[in-house]
This record gives sequence, C-alpha cells and structure tokens, in this order.
Amino acid sequence: MTSPTSPQPVDVLIEARWVVPVEPHGVVLEHHAVAIQADRIVGILPIADARSAYAPRERVELAEHVLIPGLINAHTHNPMTLMRGLADDLPLMVWLQQHIWPVEAKVIGPEFVRDGVELAIAEMLRGGTTCANENYFFPDAIGATYRKHGFRAVIALPVIQFPTAWARTQDEYFERAGETHDLFRNDPLISTAFGPHAPYTVSDESFERIRVLADQLDIPVHLHLHETAHEVDEERKKSGLRPFQRLQKLGLINDRLIAVHMTQLTDGEIAACAEAGVSVVHCPESNLKLASGFCPAEKLRKAGVNVALGTDGTASNNDLDMFGEMRTAALLAKAVAEDAAAFDAGFALRTATIQAARALGLEAEIGSIETGKQADLAAVRLSDLETQPLFHVVSQLVYATGRHQVTDVWIAGKRKLAARELVDMDREGILSRTHAWRERIAALDPA
Repeated sequence: MTSPTSPQPVDVLIEARWVVPVEPHGVVLEHHAVAIQADRIVGILPIADARSAYAPRERVELAEHVLIPGLINAHTHNPMTLMRGLADDLPLMVWLQQHIWPVEAKVIGPEFVRDGVELAIAEMLRGGTTCANENYFFPDAIGATYRKHGFRAVIALPVIQFPTAWARTQDEYFERAGETHDLFRNDPLISTAFGPHAPYTVSDESFERIRVLADQLDIPVHLHLHETAHEVDEERKKSGLRPFQRLQKLGLINDRLIAVHMTQLTDGEIAACAEAGVSVVHCPESNLKLASGFCPAEKLRKAGVNVALGTDGTASNNDLDMFGEMRTAALLAKAVAEDAAAFDAGFALRTATIQAARALGLEAEIGSIETGKQADLAAVRLSDLETQPLFHVVSQLVYATGRHQVTDVWIAGKRKLAARELVDMDREGILSRTHAWRERIAALDPA
C-alpha cells in the first residue's frame, strides 16, 4: 500500500476570489490559488486542490479580491515626481524649455534622483505597479535606488546631444552608458536599455553607435518618437525626412525599438512598425495634457503592433496611476477610432501587463500569471461600493476600479504592500524629503 503524497512546502499560497492570468487571454479563474516558492510561481489551481497540494509557510486569503500580474509602466521619468505640478497647462516646448529644463539644471544630481525615485516607488506600489521602464539622467543612482527597494526596473542609458550634469561630451555619454550597464549586468531585478532622448536631440552618429552597441549588448532602445506634429515638421525642414524615416535609414526601426508617444503616424509607418517588430508605448494622459496629439492606438492594434502603456513622468501627467491610464487609453482609442468596440478592456489590461513586458524584452519573466514566471502580483479589492455590482471582472478593472483598491503587492515573491501599507519603506522619511525638495524647487520657478 502506497502512502499518500505529502503536501509540497512553498513559501506563500495566495487564495483569491478571482485570478486573471492574462495568458491565456480572456481567462478569469474563480476561487483559485497561486503558489510561490522563492521568486517564482510554482502552481495555479483551485483553492481546494491547492490546500491539499501545498504546505505554505504563509497563506494569504483574498476572498473579495482579484489577483492580477503586477502592472508595468512602460515609459516614465520617475525622478520627476519631485516636479509634480510644477508648470501645468503649458505647451510641450514651453513647458520643457522655460520651466522643466531650467529647474532640472539647478537641482539634478544623485540625491534628487534618489529621492524622486523613492517617492515614485511608493506611489507605484500603492497602485499595483511592479515594474517601470525608466528614462532619466544618473541611471546609476536610479538603478541603485530600485535595487535597494526590491523594485523591478529597466534603466535607460541616456544619450542627448548637449552637455548635462550626467555627461559633457558624446564620448562621455557612451562611456558612462557602458559603466552603468556593467553595474547591473545579471542583476535579477534591474536591466538596461539605451535611452536616446529623441531624434531632434540626438545626432546620426550617436544613433549609429547606439544601433551597434544595442545589438552587441542585446538591450532595447527606448526613445521619444513622433510626439508632436511640430517635431515631425522640424525634422522635415532639417533633413527632408520624417523622424521615423530618418530612423529607418539609420537601421533603428527594428524589434529592439521602444517608440514612445507616436501621435503622428502614417498608415505606411504603422505597417513598417508591425513588420519590424517595433513596440509602441502609448501615454494617453500625458499626450492629452500637453495637447501633443492622439496616438492611433486602435490602428496599431489592428496592424499587429505590440502596444504597451506608460504614464510618462508626473511633471506631465500628473500621476503614476496605471489603472487611470488603462481607462483613459481605452476611452480615447474608441473616440479616435470612432468605434465603441476599439481597444477593449481585455486589450487594455494586456497593454499594461504582457505587452509591456514584451516591449521591455521581459515577457519570459513577467507580465502574466504563469507557472515558472516571476511572482510579480497585485491584489485588487473589488467589493467596494464603487465596483459593485460586478458582472465582468476585467471590464470592472479597466472602467471602474481605482488604484486605492490595490491592497497587496509582491515582486519576485516578496511582499511589498500589505493591506495598503508599504513594507520596508519609510513613508514619513519620504514625505519629509519630498517637502524639502518642494521648497527648494518652488524658489527656483516662482511661476
């Protein structure tokens, strides 16, 4: 007579009213549990079966919650949380050239970057975000801050044509890019991408170097592209080409490219993105606030382009709320396409999870709840008055849920938010440093 199999020890068993794995698409699992061992998901099965199969060191019961993959913010400038609301209601170039860049020049440095990223991490965790695609100066300090707090991030290695506090010459930008890449080589949570700012601030020579190095290092290229009609018009006057055409000529339109904004696209450019495997990051709220234009998100979806979602920085959004971004993206896409069925709720969730992971080259590790993947998870309470009655879980997540309903978050199997409380983060210290920066920055930009 054989003895019954003993339950398998695991670190955590999360039991939820619903689990939305994202892959397979459209699936909602009722009364399911997710088993975690170390940093990985080792099982997804009905709660009754999970209780027989596993002996967890910790059991988390979420009877009123949906468990989803941690959300992924595919484009952000998180040190700029310290500039939230600094210069609102202004056109992009006025905002940048007369307010943001002058203030940055006076405050930017490792301390500013560290404190801004810490504030952003706290905000993102409380909104169910577990990974950010970061694009800012002092990436060494940015990466060190994310690493300290156990937050997953892709760190851009900045390249821009003019001197900054980070680097003075083009050679120095590339030297520091290599040094920063080496700092985080093989890090379990931090990876890198090249971050040329935009075609209008980066030379052909630098783009050619980036193309070669990105291939050698096997990392993405993350840049702003076709953000405004003005950008496109200026490039045509200068080179006779649209910025997209210029990048095609330089060999940058490929499956490494993370193209952010893309509000000005022809049908031919959309087809070229689909054929080349370009990922487009849609930042609807920032584009709306700066009146930059409308990304043709539904056309991109129909063409088969990998569309991801980002908030942009809080200086132009003004938050890091991926639930709000999903809702805005879905509603705006319907209006732009003049089609109520466009950019449906299930697709919106994918843009903030598996498709964002694909854009970052991390789809094998994160973006869905699957056995073997990293345990990056968010629990969302759906029993609130504002999300009742509930007919369709995914629609409710996109169209009615607020980030305040996120209660618990895990990154690589480690709990980072528990019952709305940040784990191992000094909330009062973050607020104190933020207030100090507010006083300093306000004195620099009295407008």
